[in-house]
Amino acid sequence: MERETGRSALQSLPEEKVAYCTNYAIGWLRPWRAVYLCMKFRHPCSGIGGSSPLARYRDVHQLLTNFLFVSRDEHSQLKAIDFGLSDFVRPDERLNDIVGSAYYVAPEVLHRSYSIEADVWSIGVIAYILLCGSRPFWARTESGIFRAVLKADPSFDEAPWPSVSSEAKDFVKRLLNKDPRKRMSAAQALSHPWVRNYNDIKVPLDILIFRLMKAYMRSSSLRKAALRALSKTLTAEELFYLKEQFALLQPNKNGSITLDNIRTALMKNTTDAMNESRISDFLSSLNALQYRRMNFEEFCAAALSVYQLEALDHWEQHARCAYEIFERDGNRAIVIEELASELGLGPSVPVHAVLHDWIRHTDGKLSFLGFVKLLHGVSSRALVKA
Repeated sequence: MERETGRSALQSLPEEKVAYCTNYAIGWLRPWRAVYLCMKFRHPCSGIGGSSPLARYRDVHQLLTNFLFVSRDEHSQLKAIDFGLSDFVRPDERLNDIVGSAYYVAPEVLHRSYSIEADVWSIGVIAYILLCGSRPFWARTESGIFRAVLKADPSFDEAPWPSVSSEAKDFVKRLLNKDPRKRMSAAQALSHPWVRNYNDIKVPLDILIFRLMKAYMRSSSLRKAALRALSKTLTAEELFYLKEQFALLQPNKNGSITLDNIRTALMKNTTDAMNESRISDFLSSLNALQYRRMNFEEFCAAALSVYQLEALDHWEQHARCAYEIFERDGNRAIVIEELASELGLGPSVPVHAVLHDWIRHTDGKLSFLGFVKLLHGVSSRALVKA
């Protein structure tokens, strides 16, 4: 047992509300690496269908009370305590119990279907508080707080937000997205320009990359062409994270990766509890890479998140530019039955009714609406519901 002589994070906050500012907040957010490690996000192998699950802290707000400084020194190390509400969860597993403090709980927790993304939301709440000194969601009762979390949007209009940097606001907004698919992962948060300017921050291998690559390899040739078009619209800022992740896969001298690179990266980042056979299970889903190489350009298409791009203010511009590229390089005349086959739709789906607007009547090519829906990927269930 250790004895820490420093104060808790909450006790160390400045008393004057004016002290809340970008520089102060980023100083506090740098110790997130401790939170990141305690949630085991930096061990992606533990989440790829393996027997070794990820740890969910499930009460991340305790960064302010259950994270203690080792001493009172200004540059003291920060340590996590009290894992009473923590749990182990596989990324394909959904939790349904409502735990944690009302102010910091993610919307999907209240819907009783959540996973590791809920902790990232809680960190977003903490970032909001550190930047302005007030909570993003508030009410007098717990039920009122829950309603605010589900329905209300945090305010960025009142002081001191007008004086907060655009990068800091973007950082918080991307963590507090109510759709967990559009929320940044922890590794992406460390790649954000507001955080990464600190030289001692290293971005770890992200489990999200492998999930997206797995989905890409299973996609139809038409969807892969659409994703390649979209990847060509990414800005230098948006490419930073992907470059970091690609470098962690240690590409060959010719700048490409193979199944061996992925296998090596997985083994290097595995936890002690990881069952090696589970790595083989995951690698089998990427068998298409066994006899060919993937360069950085294709990696960007495979590893980008359409949902996260959709959350950006300039998504419409991304999509329109991508469609223009797709029109030039990948669009072709296609009949509804062929499109249904490309999408892997079963006979129970009324394809003519569902896919009618996906194809232009003038030339039989994919319309802009169909292109955008194709980017997201589709399932028979989703189409029937639509």
